[in-house]
This record gives sequence, structure tokens and C-alpha cells, in this order.
Amino acid sequence: MLPARQSAPYATPSEAPKRVTILGATGSVGQATFRVLAAHPGHFACEAITAQENVDRLIDLARQYRPKLAVIGNTAHYAVLREGLAGTGIEAAAGAEAICEAAANPTDIVMAAIVGLAGLRAVMCAVEAGHTIALANKETLVGAGDLMMQACKTHGATLIPVDSEHSAIFQVLEPHNREQVEKITLTASGGPFLNLPAEMLANVTPKQAVAHPNWSMGAKISVDSATMMNKGLELIEAHHLFALLPDKLDVVVHPESIIHSLVHYADGSVLAQLGMPDMATPVACALAWPRRIALEIPRLDLAAIGALHFSAPDEQRFPCLRLARDALQQGGSMPLVLNAANEVAVARFLAGEIGFTAIAETVESAMSRHKSCKIAGLEAVFALDSEIRQTS
Repeated sequence: MLPARQSAPYATPSEAPKRVTILGATGSVGQATFRVLAAHPGHFACEAITAQENVDRLIDLARQYRPKLAVIGNTAHYAVLREGLAGTGIEAAAGAEAICEAAANPTDIVMAAIVGLAGLRAVMCAVEAGHTIALANKETLVGAGDLMMQACKTHGATLIPVDSEHSAIFQVLEPHNREQVEKITLTASGGPFLNLPAEMLANVTPKQAVAHPNWSMGAKISVDSATMMNKGLELIEAHHLFALLPDKLDVVVHPESIIHSLVHYADGSVLAQLGMPDMATPVACALAWPRRIALEIPRLDLAAIGALHFSAPDEQRFPCLRLARDALQQGGSMPLVLNAANEVAVARFLAGEIGFTAIAETVESAMSRHKSCKIAGLEAVFALDSEIRQTS
């Protein structure tokens, strides 16, 4: 569940820094998190950090930020991690279960930044521990949103969104006026191929697809942005986070990525959150909530930008957005199918095995073969996810 809105003064250092556990420490959101921690060492203390493969970077981060625990997901790297941390007093561990234990261990906030459905089990462990979770992993809500939100209620866990769009909504959505919300609009940059002739899309390369014009992101998320699947996944995430029906969720293309989302109210007011495209801002908002902390990042200068542009998304040109809307409307297991097939297709595209337009074709084919049903529990989520991955 989302936290209750509170008022609080500007943050000041305390004798007990907020303990932060970072799942997915070596990725782009993890790196943004460390930027915030480095800027405010008196406010935050690193409790535990995890990574799946990048053991050398994990060692460097552990030595710099001195967590109590560092975990590498791939057990083949355990010896390297243990040797790299020798003499530091930092505990080394390895494997999926160790990541889950790190997520559940006592802490003040968990930054959930593992990419893809691979992060679901660890996030659920944090939820079951009743933690406050800064959620940067949209796939957990796409694949198991109903289960996740119910578990938050059962265990008293709190979710604070970190995606820039959902962070923007979180910041301007008025809890006392929820019934007066007409709709929410997520903004989309349109990615690197917004104006590329449609007939050329089939020939774009992975290198071109990961070159996002505004944001610095990992390869998978960058490709999702290029296909606009990322925005479709965010629609599903917003449905669960803010308990809104699909017909109250909209998307507008905004190439400058200055307005991050908008909330429309019944009196005609539209509230928006603006800022330069830098993930450190939503990360800081989540970590410091309900306060705000200072960041040394470029300031928004609307006069220098000069103009902001908006257009309706072209769902024929970018069919992944249409497919995500369809999955959201059908509900049940269909969003999980959408996500699993997309993760497979994106991995194949990045490996050079299929073309760019084949990503949407792969997803649509998987969805056409599946009849949506209710998912009974977490193991059922993983079973269906595995089945879709094997057949996509």
C-alpha cells in the first residue's frame, strides 16, 4: 500500500541515519541511489547490497559504502566476492535465497531495483517482512500485482514508487480528493525512434535502441522505451499502485521528458510534477519521504528549454503499448504473459536473434495463445512465467 500523506520539515541529519538495503545495486537505479547516499551520508547508512553478476562492481561499492552484507546472486562468483571483502568485516553471501534474506533483514527502507520478474521473490520477501519499499521494479506489479498489493495489506508493508512517472503521480495525487480524480496521464518520451519512418523500424539495431535521448537506463528498459512497452508496463503498474480503473489511465508523448506525469481533477485542475530527467530525483523522493533533501543536479530552466511538445501515441507504430492496454483490460494472468514474452523477445533482440519489430510480434503471439485466468499464488506466477518463456 502507499504511505499516508504526511507533513514534515525539510530533512536535517539525525543521530540515527536511515538504513537502506539496495537490491540491484549495480544497475542504473542502484547507481542513482548511491548518488543520493553519497550526497547525504548523515541521513543514510547502507545496510545491505545485492547484485546478480557484476561482482567486481559490487565489491567496489561494498568497500566504499560499508554495508553489513553484500550478496551476489550468481553463486559462481562467491569466492571472488568473499576474497574481495576479506578484512573489511562485511559479510559476503551468494545465491537467490541470500538475496531474499537480505531483502527481509531489518532495515528502514528497501530499494527494489532488480530488473524484470527476477526481482519478484526478493520484493515479496521485503513485503512479508513489513518493510517500506522504494519500488523501481515495475515487473513485480505487472506480473503479480494483485498478489503484491494484497500482501502489502496483510503484512503492513509500504510501497513508494520510484519510476519517475509514478513518483510524479505520488507527489501530486491528493489523498483527500481521490474520488475527484478524473484520470491520470503518464508522459512518454517516445524513445529514440519517435520520428523514424515506420518502414525503417524493422532494421534498427540494438545499439540504436539502447541510445535513449533523455534518460540513462539499462539495456532492457531502454529497449522497452524504444518499443513503448515500458509505458504499457507503467500503465499496469499505475493501475495497482493507485487503484485506478484502466479507463482512468492515459498516455501522452512528451519528447522533452520535463513533465513526468499529470493528475486531472473533476474541477478542471491538472496537477503535474516537473523536473530535469534524472533518476536521482525520484530516488531521493522515495528515500527521504515524507521529507525532501537537496540534490546537486541541473535545475529546470523553462525559458532555456523554450517549448514543450505533446502528441497522442501512435499505437499502430508502437503496438506494444496497445498490447499492454489489452493485457490490462483482460487482467488476471494476461499481464504476466505480456511481461514474460516481452522479456524473452527483448533478450533475443539484444542478442541479435530477432529484429526490432519482432518484439511486438512475439508478445502478441504469446497473448493470442493464452486465456486469462486468476493466479492463485506466487508459485503459480513462476510456473506460468516459465511456461510462457519456453513457448515464446
